[in-house]
Amino acid sequence: MYLIDLCVAAENATVSAISAIRDKYHVKKNWMGDPCAPKNFVWNGLRCSYAASSPSTVTGLNLSSSGLSGNVSSSLASIRGLQYLDLSHNNLTGSIPESLSQLSSLVFLYGNNPNLCGNGNSCQPPKNKSSSKVVVYVLTPIVVVFVIVLSSVMFLCMRRRMQGTTSNHVKAQNEANITPLHSQNNNEHDSLRLDNRRFKYDELVAVTNGFQRVIGRGGFGKVYAGCLEDGTQVAVKLRSESSDQGVQEFLAEAQTLAKIHHKNLVSLIGYCKDREYMALVYEYMSEGALHEHLRRRENNARCLTWRQSLRIALQSAQGLEYLHKGCNPPLIHRDVKTSNILLNANLEAKIADFGLLKAFNSNNDTHVSTARVVGTRGYLAPEYLTTFQLTNKSDVFSFGVVLLEIITGQPHILNDPEPTSIVQWVRQRLAHGNIETVVDVRIHNDHDVNSVWKATETALKCTAQLPEQRPTMTDVVLQLQECLKLEATRKDVNA
Repeated sequence: MYLIDLCVAAENATVSAISAIRDKYHVKKNWMGDPCAPKNFVWNGLRCSYAASSPSTVTGLNLSSSGLSGNVSSSLASIRGLQYLDLSHNNLTGSIPESLSQLSSLVFLYGNNPNLCGNGNSCQPPKNKSSSKVVVYVLTPIVVVFVIVLSSVMFLCMRRRMQGTTSNHVKAQNEANITPLHSQNNNEHDSLRLDNRRFKYDELVAVTNGFQRVIGRGGFGKVYAGCLEDGTQVAVKLRSESSDQGVQEFLAEAQTLAKIHHKNLVSLIGYCKDREYMALVYEYMSEGALHEHLRRRENNARCLTWRQSLRIALQSAQGLEYLHKGCNPPLIHRDVKTSNILLNANLEAKIADFGLLKAFNSNNDTHVSTARVVGTRGYLAPEYLTTFQLTNKSDVFSFGVVLLEIITGQPHILNDPEPTSIVQWVRQRLAHGNIETVVDVRIHNDHDVNSVWKATETALKCTAQLPEQRPTMTDVVLQLQECLKLEATRKDVNA
């Protein structure tokens, strides 16, 4: 357990370090979510190593020709597994941090930064700037001087290897360049072309054993359990002829999921457009929807601890943060609810159901106007109901409702005795200042009270009436991380 904690701590330190580097240099890359996962979609410019018994490790970082300025960030020393670092062809100044000497296997390329030098005691720019070459600065206990030829070869090899991990196809997916969905025409389904596997209807019949087992249902149609020829379990969402959601919603979900990838979004494996049949094939989430676990009294589903519930909330928030911040243009889910948050065998949460997703026209837009209100009653932001205008804060409101459901174990609309929103129900009960009156009775005596208070306050801020009073999903992620730290501290003290 101690070794696992060390690995997790090192992984968190690496993510924090790269985030600090991104913020310091205003890196123009799509760096959101997990740097090394999924394996096929590593952040642009990074190289990772993977071991079965430990978390992934960042071993290479290429920021060559990225317009960097200022001094070399000392945060680089926190990336313990770093072996190759390319900061060449930038405008960096000053000396190289002494802390980088701790990275004993680091190969550091910083040529064509005329005002950067390796001598921290006397750092003077070279007199003849035009003769600046690519220099390899190797930090080891015994300093080895490489000749210029060798350094040039190493530079070229590393550039090729780094570029090899970011093919045009993967790069496009990492940057999540999404075509605004409202610009699609009605005939587009006839020429639907995705890189994901395309199934014929007869194949889906075989995959699902004649659509034998229903594992979910929604506005699009029923979802069936299936198994591919290689043994991979899948979920097949088949469009019903009576579905209110038509071709446009199918296109929205298929084309969006083909272009965006995040560990907290359900992955699209393939699709079917065969005559009148339309279906989407997803990764299988064996533990079903969060909704089922929150109603565990009725269906005897697996009981969640408060720490597990917090992790699920955090992972869901990270998925939404990616849609809002990691996609270009930003995306609004529009149907965030507990039945659209799915759990895998490890109780890891992933956002699902992107049929109502809406894209901004550009990064500069303040809202998206819609012809009608869609979504689920009780989760919809009040301003969307009155103005038909969507913003990222519309998703934040819906997530706040989800968070209150997680905390209380109550449905989003209660009969108390008249239909009452969970937001109103919680606010009324907290008027007397006792958090235990709203906490799910099934986690009583098994939670840190400060953690629950912080989560509840975050949820109530998310569900503020005015959108400008609500936090961003990035703020929500940070607050939930703090909640988890409080809960982890309680566990450690008890242990």
